[in-house]
Amino acid sequence: QRQLVESGGGSVQAGGSLRLSCVASGYIGNSNCLAWFRHAPGKEREGVAAIYTGDYTTYYADSVKGRFLISRDNAKTTVYLQMNSLGPEDTALYYCAADLSWRIGCRLIPFDYPNWGQGTQVTVSS
Repeated sequence: QRQLVESGGGSVQAGGSLRLSCVASGYIGNSNCLAWFRHAPGKEREGVAAIYTGDYTTYYADSVKGRFLISRDNAKTTVYLQMNSLGPEDTALYYCAADLSWRIGCRLIPFDYPNWGQGTQVTVSS
């Protein structure tokens, strides 16, 4: 069981930016997926972005394309989510998730990810 610890959430005004971090304990392989999801009140959990550890291919939800950027540090222990041009619709609890099974690509489907962090709150005011 991997431990994932998120940080970096907070409150910002619309148009602002935040960078979320997720530190993953234990070994992360070269054919795995690391992802960010979000859950807003009254809505289903939504996949935001994912990164494939094999070749660093990234995947984004249409709602965040061009605004959010997922990345991973060279030490391979931390995954980031840079969020720009934030709007009130981005307000949610953001989770880091890991799929450590062998994959050849990533999907933004919660069912694919057995490992989850506790979440970090992002609140965007208009």
